[in-house]
Amino acid sequence: MNAVMENLLTRRSIRSFENREIPEEELDQILKAAQYAPSAMNRQTWQFTVVESREKIQELAAAMGKALGREGYNMYEPQVIIITSNLREARFGVDDNACALENIFLAAHSFGIGSVWINQLRDCHDDPAVRQMIRGFGIPDDHAAYGIAALGYGVLDPDKEVVKTGKIVFAR
Repeated sequence: MNAVMENLLTRRSIRSFENREIPEEELDQILKAAQYAPSAMNRQTWQFTVVESREKIQELAAAMGKALGREGYNMYEPQVIIITSNLREARFGVDDNACALENIFLAAHSFGIGSVWINQLRDCHDDPAVRQMIRGFGIPDDHAAYGIAALGYGVLDPDKEVVKTGKIVFAR
């Protein structure tokens, strides 16, 4: 099996992270992978906001938890988060950001870094407390925040791993 296929088939969502720094050069490569994701008409109206402070990550998690009515919400306590946002008016902003997130997850996995998609931000990015926080991170008000890539060195329990595959139908 070639390296790309192996990377695709072995990546898993990680929901438990070690307290261990991610090397800057690897984080830079992960961000470069995000920038090279497909975007509608190559407009690239997205923004990738990196938060490396675990304290700020947990402050955002608490604000999101309050907005969502989920006390104790912690986004699995990752080492780093990358918030993907896009212009509210971008017709395919959600799609573009989903492609970028997938590139982030695959690039992270290629470096042995775990990841999980945190999608709750899209439901609460306009909550006043949450908006104030992400504005402080540099996300402009004309952007909708569509997702978060939570990154870190994962703790994986192979006994709990479940591989699911969807149905494939050929219409020939």
